[in-house]
Amino acid sequence: MSTERNSSRGRQQRSNKSAPKRNNNSEGSFDKKPGGFKKRPSKFEKSAPAKVVKNDVGGIRLNKYISNSGVCSRREADVLIAAGSAMVNGKVITEMGYKVQLTDEVRFDGTLINPETKRYVLLNKPKNYITTMDDERGRKTVMELVHMATKERIYPVGRLDRNTTGLLLFTNDGELAKKLTHPKHNVRKLYHASLDRKFAVSDLQKLSTGEFMVEGKKVFIDDVAYVEGQSKSEVGIEIHSGRNRIVRKIFDTLGYKVVKLDRVIFAGMTKKNIQRGHWRHLTEQELNNLKMI
Repeated sequence: MSTERNSSRGRQQRSNKSAPKRNNNSEGSFDKKPGGFKKRPSKFEKSAPAKVVKNDVGGIRLNKYISNSGVCSRREADVLIAAGSAMVNGKVITEMGYKVQLTDEVRFDGTLINPETKRYVLLNKPKNYITTMDDERGRKTVMELVHMATKERIYPVGRLDRNTTGLLLFTNDGELAKKLTHPKHNVRKLYHASLDRKFAVSDLQKLSTGEFMVEGKKVFIDDVAYVEGQSKSEVGIEIHSGRNRIVRKIFDTLGYKVVKLDRVIFAGMTKKNIQRGHWRHLTEQELNNLKMI
């Protein structure tokens, strides 16, 4: 009997020697592999916490930073970031959601940009000024009229041709500018057109249908009427198209020449209390109305 007990004890000792030693300081099991034993994590083992990226702490998203600088909207900024147009501290950034610190140097297409307070300036544009930032031919630009309006760099929203007068908005808010110039938002633009002759009732009716073909493309006309109290050569026309010189082209298609063209309403704003060639900042109520478009 003692012999059987000793034999059993011997087998147990030999078995224990062949078993791998378990590290009491770590959880998990062992999986025998050729060349040794490899630790296999236990299902109860907690995964290591995600590494905190310094960039995720504070700051402002790069697309918003670019938009606040007046370059473009956030959506457009995402496309341009992915294309490699943005650099932070000398490094090209293509990562969506990348955050920028106020101390960072940010460049867009090689140009240094900065987030600025959003500004909104409304100009009553006079004749003989072109809607551009500068002109290589030395012609007068609308920027000369608003250069004292704000220290931030502002840009015209849309265009008015050289001989067209009236309301023109300037801002460094890229997202709002994009919204105001996109036809799908139906931003109201009312023009007073002075024609070279009386505007026939039959032609008025053609425009009143709401659709009109100009250069093979449809133009949607929201409203058209004679200007009250004036001759039949004075016509008010409301559209939301942003095509270049579109009002002049509408009348030209019907055989009329526009002698004078004045934009009297833009996105609900009027020229009230703004003399020709002068500007003013938007009121809080006007800004709230724009943001609701």
